[in-house]
Formats: sequence, C-alpha cells, structure tokens
Amino acid sequence: MAEPAGVALVTGASTGIGRHLVEGLARRGMAVAGLARGGERLRVAMAEVAEVTGGRTLAVAADVTDQASVEAAVGEVREQLGPVDLLVNNAGLVDEAEVPLWEADPDQWWGVVTSHLRGSFLLSRAVVPWMLLRNRGRVVNLASGMSTRANPDYSAYSVAKTGLMRITESLALSLEGSDVRVFDVAPGVVDTPMTRSMRMWQGFTDWTPLEEVVGIVAAIAGGELDQWSGRFVRAGKDDLETLRSTTPEGAARQLRLRPYGGGDPLA
Repeated sequence: MAEPAGVALVTGASTGIGRHLVEGLARRGMAVAGLARGGERLRVAMAEVAEVTGGRTLAVAADVTDQASVEAAVGEVREQLGPVDLLVNNAGLVDEAEVPLWEADPDQWWGVVTSHLRGSFLLSRAVVPWMLLRNRGRVVNLASGMSTRANPDYSAYSVAKTGLMRITESLALSLEGSDVRVFDVAPGVVDTPMTRSMRMWQGFTDWTPLEEVVGIVAAIAGGELDQWSGRFVRAGKDDLETLRSTTPEGAARQLRLRPYGGGDPLA
C-alpha cells in the first residue's frame, strides 16, 4: 500500500499516543503539526521527531477547548504547512480519582468531558470546512473500549468517549457524498503515562503495540479504510488486512439499542 502523504494535525501531541502518532506519521512521509497546551514540552517533542525521522514538523501551543486558540492554531498550521489532510483528535483528560459519580469533583469531572468533546468539536469545526472545499480529508477521533461500555469508576471518561462516537457518526452522515471521512479508532491499552496512572491497569503487561495504532491511522490517511467511515475500529484486535477487505453493513460497529425481543417496538 502507498504511504500517506500530505499534512496531519495531531492534538495532545507532546506525550503518549499523540507523540507516537506524530512520529509514525512523519516516518511515513507526512508533514505533521502537533498541538498541546504545554508549549516548551511540545516544541521539544516535535524537534525530536524531526531529528529522528527527517520529516517536517510544527509545534503549535493551543488549548483545544478554547475556540480562539483552536482557530488561531489551525490557521497557523495552514499557513506553515498547508491545508490539513488528516486530523487526529487525541487530546483529552481522564478522571483523577476512581470513584463513583457522586463522589467525583464536579469541575474535574466536567473538565474531562470538555477536553474530549469540546476539543474534538472545535478542531473539527475549524478543519472540516477546509477539507470540504478541497473535497479531501480524513478525521480520526481517538475512541476507547469505554466508548461502548460504562465504567463506574471512570464515568466522565466513559461519557466523553461515548459522546465522541456520536460526533463521529453525526459528522459521517453530514459528509456523505464527499471525499471527507471520519473514524473512531480505539488504540487499545497502550503503555502511556496516563494509562499507568489508572489503578485499573496496575500490573497490566499485555500492552497494545503502538505501531498497530499508527498502522490503522496511516491506513485511514491513505484512504484504505474508507468503508469504515462513521464506525469503530480497535487497534490490537482488528487485523488491518481484514479491515481493508471487509465492508461493514447496517449498524455494524456503531452504537445502537439492542432489542429486548422480537416484540420490541424500537427493534
């Protein structure tokens, strides 16, 4: 398969999955802009990627939940690298305490939801219209296993990741007839500082290889998985060759109510 070309914009790019996606996409020939709140750490990360890959990178400090910051950042990326061909909405927080909803700090809980949903909304709002003008582009929203099933100790993260799937599907429906596609990609359990901070993963060792996450995102960027637009795929479980050769039908890999039986009026 041909390597993806063009410009990628990755949020939450200074560490964790975002940092690895930046490097993986740069190795595959894409010019990559990284967004994160911490400017200095981000600049160091992007410089390291440029040095080890020989690719072109750009560090843009921005708060993904602030509309003016997002619009200025996207404008800078467009001016410095060109129009965005691949947007990866990766930035987002996680619940600080593993507690039931009624014991959670309200501001921190809402901050988690905002980081994922407002962040992806504002980035998509700023980038997708330019993709439509060119009739070309791919959007990846970083999903999670908690997108599809609740977790009592991570209620904010579960709400955020489920909401992100609805954003993906809504966008996909709005974009029908164009060559702009949007996907949910769950990275699996990746060895990152955020994952290690979560008590539920203490002692876990069966990490999803980061290269598998990069491989799926790169395949999306290259237009190889277009039939999965508006749907959920999972690195480490989904085989890339199977995804390439499979066309899902109906509501496969989308969130739906399950009928309680043959007489269910909502079936």
